[in-house]
Amino acid sequence: LKFKVTIPRYALGLGLKKIYPPGLWSGISCTYADEFVVPELPNENWSLVKTRLGGICGSDLSAIYLSVSPYFQPFNSFPFTIGHENIGLIELAGEGVNGFTKGDRVIVEPTLWCAPRGFSDWCKFCRRGEINSCLRKTEGDLAPGLSIGFCRDTGGSWGPYFLAHQSQLYKVPDAMSDENGLMVEPFATGLHAVLLDPPEDHETVLVIGAGTIGLVTLASLRALDCSAKVIVLARYSFQADAAVRLGADEVILDRDQNAVEEIGRRVDGKILTPMIGKKVLVGGVDRTYDCVGSSSSLDDALRLTVEGGRVILVGVPGIPRGVDWTAPFLKELSIKGSHIYHHAELWRGERRKTFDIAIELLQSGKVDLSWLVTHRLSPEDYDLALRLQSKRGSEQVIKTVFEFKD
Repeated sequence: LKFKVTIPRYALGLGLKKIYPPGLWSGISCTYADEFVVPELPNENWSLVKTRLGGICGSDLSAIYLSVSPYFQPFNSFPFTIGHENIGLIELAGEGVNGFTKGDRVIVEPTLWCAPRGFSDWCKFCRRGEINSCLRKTEGDLAPGLSIGFCRDTGGSWGPYFLAHQSQLYKVPDAMSDENGLMVEPFATGLHAVLLDPPEDHETVLVIGAGTIGLVTLASLRALDCSAKVIVLARYSFQADAAVRLGADEVILDRDQNAVEEIGRRVDGKILTPMIGKKVLVGGVDRTYDCVGSSSSLDDALRLTVEGGRVILVGVPGIPRGVDWTAPFLKELSIKGSHIYHHAELWRGERRKTFDIAIELLQSGKVDLSWLVTHRLSPEDYDLALRLQSKRGSEQVIKTVFEFKD
């Protein structure tokens, strides 16, 4: 599956989105199926990876549904093959690739920072290990792209092969399942959000959203031995069950639209009712992770966090509408974005790569995320796979993956 933006395709897609969403990937809008061409190695420091599993991420769906902010457009190059969550086998290793040979099972960290882009004089952020803030996302040996799956030169994990630079490769431990390997990338996103500023054990923490990112953020809190009280705001009962399994203390089903009352009751807050508009909570949780990124989830995050508390944006927020910014002003909230992961996480007194931490925690059995992979389909069944995402409540979808067989 490829993605390409043109003004006619985009305009048509906006109309299809309202009347017939499956038309968005029918080939007449920006997402379309195309004959696969094996990409060539840019230079000797790259490898060709044969895909085993390619995951469907919320950011992929946002692109397909044309919900992504235009802010991202200059950081992409078209047409790109979709997919950044991955696990695969080395098919061909360039002569400059050390420690990896054909047949090695690998995970690829998808970020296209200074090293994959061919720079030896890394930017100030990459020198610090903060590769998610790289200043050269549109420069170097590659076309623009924040990561594989958004760059026309690298391919993506929704195709049978994609490219990876030496600096992006991680060997998969023999005892680790493909499913846990596939979950390393989303798990790393949750780990980074928590490690940015870990909660104190006495805090009450709210995780908004119990899709993949909400669940891996919850899993990260517990895997990092956080003993804070964690409340999860979920949409569906099966998500609530998953949250409890991963260590949530309490779960609120937000379909009842009573989050203010429920949170207020749990934190002994005071609920006020204005003449018009939503109810106001005096007090709230100490820290909120917004793992959805919608207008309503951001508005909830701001309203439900205590005076002087912290809001961490884990889900991509886009251009929110209808968000009342009075709460962060009146409550003096601290709001921080958490963008994917990097190589400088402070953990156990050392600076570590987020992927290394994720692999270590999964390998040790500290956490198991394999069961979050609920649906496996052939890439030829992409229509069914994408339709399932709109029925995730009735079909109990957490993580859908494309499975590539020999």
